[in-house]
Amino acid sequence: MTRVAAIDCGTNSIRLLIADIERSNGTVKLTDVVREMRVVRLGQGVDATGELAPEALERTFTATADYARLIREHGAGAVRFVATSASRDARNRQVFVDGIRGLLGVEPEVISGDEEAALSFAGASSVLPILDGDQVLVVDLGGGSTEFVLGTADGVTAAKSVDVGCVRLTERHLRNDPPTAEQIAAAEADVDAAITRAGLDVPLERATAVVGVAGSVTTITAHALRLPEYSPAAIHGTELSIDAIRGAATDLLEMSRAGRADLPYMHPGRVDVIGAGGLVWRRILERLNELTAGRVVAATASEHDILDGIALSIS
Repeated sequence: MTRVAAIDCGTNSIRLLIADIERSNGTVKLTDVVREMRVVRLGQGVDATGELAPEALERTFTATADYARLIREHGAGAVRFVATSASRDARNRQVFVDGIRGLLGVEPEVISGDEEAALSFAGASSVLPILDGDQVLVVDLGGGSTEFVLGTADGVTAAKSVDVGCVRLTERHLRNDPPTAEQIAAAEADVDAAITRAGLDVPLERATAVVGVAGSVTTITAHALRLPEYSPAAIHGTELSIDAIRGAATDLLEMSRAGRADLPYMHPGRVDVIGAGGLVWRRILERLNELTAGRVVAATASEHDILDGIALSIS
């Protein structure tokens, strides 16, 4: 058994997983020791300025220092820190890299969209078994980018990362509270263009099932279920029809920020961006239904994602 620590630093949140990994007879079992998430909004303003803001870096460094303490306390033997969309896009990412290295003592990896996609698929598929003949599309809906990953029981067959996410679209288009019809239409046009780009590399029409991961998807699922609180156990593995997801996503998109903040399962750091997350998720599923000639009629939410994939990748 090996104890490892994985950190996923995205556009909106930074997450830590300390886990025990047991490999036996060709199987791998991952057992959580610590799983934490903090919204630091590292991608604040990156879409407009091309740089990581000083205050966003400070929030991220503060969270990383706390994570470093937890890693020491729990005795993790190996650490992998992975950064994604916001860090890829920033001209001053070396400031970020140097700061994380100083706090953790490991080199942070600013990974490509394709590697992000592969890690997301590994994490999701580790706990949601894929049957022979299935072609499962994992959609990782993040703050700055969204990954489309098609795979089978044997692994990833095609992947594409596109620059649409809940933080990016909120900052670019959905500025009003609630957003106007014109703002929603502009954001949807961006999502449609991104789906078309993804379809050039990933044969979306082959998908037999869809799994959605990351905070936007799980929060929309919580809203559809009207949970009394955010419950990973209630959300993980839940399959909802596209109609149910569309209804929940549209409700969150059209709701005021104050209304969202009152929801018992809403993380404060998602209040301002979950509307854009809903817009992206509903449009992806609508297009998949069209592209598969009606074969895809539902989607499953997974609480296990790139963070689990990072942990499993540590040897």
